Amino acid sequence: MKLLGLSLALVGGLAMASQVNGEDAQLVAPIHQFIDAFDKGDLKTAAAANDPAGVVIVDEVSPHLWTGPQAFESWAGDLMADGKAHGLSEERVDLSAATRADVDVDRAYVVAPAVFSFRQAGAATREVAQMTFVLRHGTDGWKILAWTFTGQGAQPAGK
Repeated sequence: MKLLGLSLALVGGLAMASQVNGEDAQLVAPIHQFIDAFDKGDLKTAAAANDPAGVVIVDEVSPHLWTGPQAFESWAGDLMADGKAHGLSEERVDLSAATRADVDVDRAYVVAPAVFSFRQAGAATREVAQMTFVLRHGTDGWKILAWTFTGQGAQPAGK
């Protein structure tokens, strides 16, 4: 009987692992909600993808770290101020399918390639990056607990 239980647990574990090897729609839904809403300038919908108790954000924009229930709003304000100071416009992030998604009960770790495209002083510019997300699954589904943007530095588009 123990062997049967162990076998069923292993099969269940393999099914979960194979489910997240492709993109699990429920798992990545808040990530896409955040990115899609950000691209449209809808910060309210983007913020709703975060855990209501707060989020941790690590980004290249100063001060580089935001934490807590108001972290998203503070980050967005700092991002807009930085963009204005550096002459950025038409900002958007294009996120590719996750290259890694690990789920452990009610927590997940997701890594996805990203490209941040914008105009700087009118010139098309882009930054190849990677975004890493930590999510929590609760009664309200998956929510973002933390995310990082790790870029390689902005380059003129086409390079």
